[in-house]
Amino acid sequence: MSTAPSPHRPNQAGPTRGGRPARAGRTLRRAAAAAAALVVLAAVPAAARPHGESDRTGRCPTTAPLTVPGAEHQATACLDELTTAGTAASGHTDPADWAGLTPAGLAVPSGVPGIQIDGYFPDTSRGNTNHGWDHDAQFVIRLPDHWNGGLVIAGSPGVREQYANDRAIGDWVLSRGFAFAATDKGNTGAAFHRDGDAPGAAIAEWNDRVTELTRAARAVVAQRYHRPAARTLVTGMSNGGYLVRWQLEHHPELYDGGVDWEGTLWRAQGPHLLTFLPPALRAYPVYAAGGAGAERARREMTAAGFPTGSEFLWPFHHQYYWDLTQRIYREELDPDYDGALEAGNPFCAPGTPACDADYDYGSRPRSVRAAVSKIALTGRIGKPLITLHGTLDVLLPISRGSDVYAAMVRDAGRGHLFRYYRIEGGTHVDSLYDAFPDRLRPLVPCHRSAFTALEAWVDRGVRPPSSRTLPRPAAQDSEALLTGCRLDGR
Repeated sequence: MSTAPSPHRPNQAGPTRGGRPARAGRTLRRAAAAAAALVVLAAVPAAARPHGESDRTGRCPTTAPLTVPGAEHQATACLDELTTAGTAASGHTDPADWAGLTPAGLAVPSGVPGIQIDGYFPDTSRGNTNHGWDHDAQFVIRLPDHWNGGLVIAGSPGVREQYANDRAIGDWVLSRGFAFAATDKGNTGAAFHRDGDAPGAAIAEWNDRVTELTRAARAVVAQRYHRPAARTLVTGMSNGGYLVRWQLEHHPELYDGGVDWEGTLWRAQGPHLLTFLPPALRAYPVYAAGGAGAERARREMTAAGFPTGSEFLWPFHHQYYWDLTQRIYREELDPDYDGALEAGNPFCAPGTPACDADYDYGSRPRSVRAAVSKIALTGRIGKPLITLHGTLDVLLPISRGSDVYAAMVRDAGRGHLFRYYRIEGGTHVDSLYDAFPDRLRPLVPCHRSAFTALEAWVDRGVRPPSSRTLPRPAAQDSEALLTGCRLDGR
């Protein structure tokens, strides 16, 4: 979820750390502000050449306009730059949508001219305000002039919109010649649970929207380049990683493989965020208060899955992620828990009526498990999948997420299609690396290593290194950590 929802207290700065350099405090405040930008401002495209009108180099095609199958509306532009090096200025991305998802020092590639198509598919919800459309099921498709024959599909993390992957994923794959398509998943923002006609339906729509976009983008690629994509790869972080898993389980015919970056785990029997977040909401305030109960509360946190050694990340996540994440996803899957109240009471104390800190998934009615079953994963992937997950993830703890999913894949007899890399020092919010460079490791270079390994696997049959935990390099500078991540652990 990264990536996860915005805080419900967006005007408060992030917590500071006693004794830490001032830069860490500033970075945490920037991360807090980025989290607050989940429900983003509209990005209205600046002037751009319409499709079919050549620029002065004669680069853009003058053939019949490209058509996105099934789209209710589309707007096509010929751009000198498809990466955020150009789109942030031209209005063909929304920087607020990807704010806080990558380290500040991550390089921005450039020199990728091509065509961008923005639009939306038919939908009844109106949470996405990009372009002033006030319409969900928005998408973006980018078609570089210098195409390598591939297509990359991504769903947004958390409940962000279609541009959320632009910095972490889109810039890099476009610079390597891939066409790139992304979706807002059909509903956005911290009130996403209002969409759908039954518990679980809003999340289930996410899967349908990725399938819809994949089919449409494949058709558009064939129109633009006059041949189908040689390979279609799906990737994403957090909720986007969940979508990768689900697509490879249910629609392997559409893809050649996928990379899952800390995907969310859903299964009816648990574990999932409704089983490990309530214990954190109960125990963390006691731990933070210190005193006689603090050590017991810390043990309760680690028993819930939050790894020993991650304590320095707990204050930020308690203030900005755990509470809101629990409440809005619980509202989506179990709205009856708090009756007529919508998404509970923020930061309620245990014992307060219908408090999410007291939520007990195991004691809830069978209907709640039925709602989770609508979105549950099975592990029965049908195409190669690489999963990576940070060992210091304290939003979706690794022991309650990807460790479990890896076992599910093996139990389903699909281990030959799977590689799993546990990244020591990685956490869920990659921008926190800027605040704690001595303790954390950014995951974006590990995602890129996994992606190139997937390419070699599906293109040439070169199997990636075996699944393993990748140790955090002991003596590497920031630039090295931002640009390299060997999957063989060397």
